[in-house]
Amino acid sequence: MPYSARMQKSHLYSIFFAPRGNERMADLGMQIAQQYLSPFDKIIGLVGVAGSGKSMIIKGMFPGLELTNDDEGVNVRPLPLLNIEDTGFYTAHTYHVDIRFESAFVQLHELAEAILFAVSKGKRVIVEHFDLIYDQLGRNAHLLIGIGEEVIITRPTLFGPRPQEITEIVFKSVTSRLMVHTAEDMCEHFLEKQGIGKHLYEHADVRNGFILSFFSKPEIDLEALEEQINELIQEDVPVSYADENHILFGEELHSCTGPRMHVRSTGDVEKVTLIKELLKEPITDLFLLIGVVGEIDDLNDINHIVL
Repeated sequence: MPYSARMQKSHLYSIFFAPRGNERMADLGMQIAQQYLSPFDKIIGLVGVAGSGKSMIIKGMFPGLELTNDDEGVNVRPLPLLNIEDTGFYTAHTYHVDIRFESAFVQLHELAEAILFAVSKGKRVIVEHFDLIYDQLGRNAHLLIGIGEEVIITRPTLFGPRPQEITEIVFKSVTSRLMVHTAEDMCEHFLEKQGIGKHLYEHADVRNGFILSFFSKPEIDLEALEEQINELIQEDVPVSYADENHILFGEELHSCTGPRMHVRSTGDVEKVTLIKELLKEPITDLFLLIGVVGEIDDLNDINHIVL
């Protein structure tokens, strides 16, 4: 067994916060590739709902890989995976397939046969919606990634986990992530109205919530800010995609780096609670604005481990 594969032999799973923004998601993909991907992995499976960030994870893990389901509507035809014949110097090593998209055009058993044939030729295949092809393949992925509220990375064995198990977790949890992302952007929206621009802070994550990390302490009425956010929730204003860098709150434009990852209306977000003081992070000296969807019982228990 190659050394890099032996290093991963005891890896059950790892969990990361799922970032709410394309650049941060791509950065996480790069980190996953560096820490968990082996050169000998042939099938990389991803599961998660549409818009959860699977494509951005892939772009971070495999820079330059041509995705066959490009978000801008440029779909590669014919599907390269179905036309692997030669294995010479000038042929591709890594292929991409979106099972949900391709199943509208190709039978699942044909896609499964194409994946297995590619692997037999020493190719690597990146499979989105891996759960839909698992039974047809008759085997698991070398590396399986689930994207919901959190990103789960696992290296399945004969004893699991099966992709359906990961799918159940991430499909259930992604609703929280969508709510939090919309809440975060509502918070940003009202801060901008106060003249507090995005250049003054960085983004970070907390379970069921968000963190805005300020380089210097701003003057913010957190009680009033929380009230504004929850009033917008009560107004039930539509949240819609504008372009790759913006969303709309009703008719108001707001810049956003992950415009496809939102609830459909502000009314779909549960009550937002802000910590009523800016906490100073002792290591970085940043001032943290912390918001949570729902109530906060104990600040020290927000990032509790769920087993």
